[in-house]
Amino acid sequence: MAEEFEFELVFALPEGEHDAFALSDAVFEAGFEDALVGTGHAGVLGVELETEGDDAESAILEAARTLIRALPAGTILREVRPDLVSLVDVAEKLEVKRQALQQRKMPPPVAGGLYRIDEVMEVLIEASKPKMGQRRPRFNLASALKWFRAGPAARRVNAQLTMREIDPVTIERTNPLERDKAALLHI
Repeated sequence: MAEEFEFELVFALPEGEHDAFALSDAVFEAGFEDALVGTGHAGVLGVELETEGDDAESAILEAARTLIRALPAGTILREVRPDLVSLVDVAEKLEVKRQALQQRKMPPPVAGGLYRIDEVMEVLIEASKPKMGQRRPRFNLASALKWFRAGPAARRVNAQLTMREIDPVTIERTNPLERDKAALLHI
């Protein structure tokens, strides 16, 4: 059964000038009419999507493949979000203030106030179960479910991109022998 996932794909664009409207048009023409497109940083394109799939990783990779074919030649997939998240990000998705999360016992941050999304999700799921004599938390876990569902898959895809197990240009899995050879050439 297909589930819905919410995530952001971050692409590095090839050198040169890129028209923000043309990039947005390419995303929409690729079939993502409801996507939020960000072009605020030169050379980078962020595309926030909600899409369906049997599992989050397949949905992420299929969306990335579709988009990379529609974007300028030389574009590469740089990152998938959510992976590492701030309490501000989480609070926004849960429709609460950051302070409401700061009052809870959170997992240790990974770096610079960023947390692994799956660890935060575990804490929030546990907190959503009311304890005897306590009231229910006021955050809206349902509003963030599509985003949280995509988190662990985003972490896996980012790891595979880093380890060169996924080619950032084609979004296809790489041959381990070719990957090892390419890694040696970059030393």
